[in-house]
Amino acid sequence: MGSAPEGLEISVEDLHKAYFGQTVLEDISIDIGRGQVLALVGGSGCGKTVLLNHILGLVNPDRGRVLVADHDLAGMPLRDIHAIGQDDRDRIHAHWGVVFQRNALFTGTVYDNIALWLREIRRLRDSEVRPIARAALKSVGLPGGDDFLGRNHETLSGGMAKRLAVARAIAIDPAVVFYDEPTTGLDPVSSAQIHDLIAATHSRRDYRGVARTTVIITHDKDLLTRLRPRIVMLHQGRVHFDGEFADFEVAESAIIRPYFELMPQLHQRGLQHAS
Repeated sequence: MGSAPEGLEISVEDLHKAYFGQTVLEDISIDIGRGQVLALVGGSGCGKTVLLNHILGLVNPDRGRVLVADHDLAGMPLRDIHAIGQDDRDRIHAHWGVVFQRNALFTGTVYDNIALWLREIRRLRDSEVRPIARAALKSVGLPGGDDFLGRNHETLSGGMAKRLAVARAIAIDPAVVFYDEPTTGLDPVSSAQIHDLIAATHSRRDYRGVARTTVIITHDKDLLTRLRPRIVMLHQGRVHFDGEFADFEVAESAIIRPYFELMPQLHQRGLQHAS
């Protein structure tokens, strides 16, 4: 899925990270082109979420750097996410939507969760926010009526909370969307709906006409089959595979093949943990 990149959106250069003497990421270098769909895969503990947190600027590397496009500057130059000030980082984050593995919903109602960034980032009034919130909820299969908008997020089931997290991320019409296990906790029908939503969201440019970039952490083989993204597989903290899904699914590597066959079980374990 996707087309030729329109310049670099993210560049990870020689990234290293260790915790308590245990190496988690080693010599990670990945370029992500604007408009690409990239899936980060690999067994539990291989460093996928740690790498994502470095890209988001939430964790500082021991060595190396992460360069990200600054959409507010002419030509969208790459800037070191860990070397810039908080104000610049906030500006860059304003063009990103993130679906965290544990959803990370805000305190308050369903509407509060969707409205906050639309008010703070897009500077929209409530009269403008409400129809966007309704449309975002509808797109993930949730009700858009006033009763549901006013519902406290803590009363939602795990699957509904996951779908709300996706709705919140796409509501701001971001240039880059990061998904950490977006279908964990969802039944097959809801998962298929999220697969189609991720594909449809990616295919649309953002409100300024910029090609959307999508980065996904997942064990969901059905999602990968639907999207057919570029695959980056981490193994023992290193990049073991970087290429097309068509090559990944037929690879006979002694590391890739067992993982590929185990993906449904790994995804199911995550679903059971989230339910």
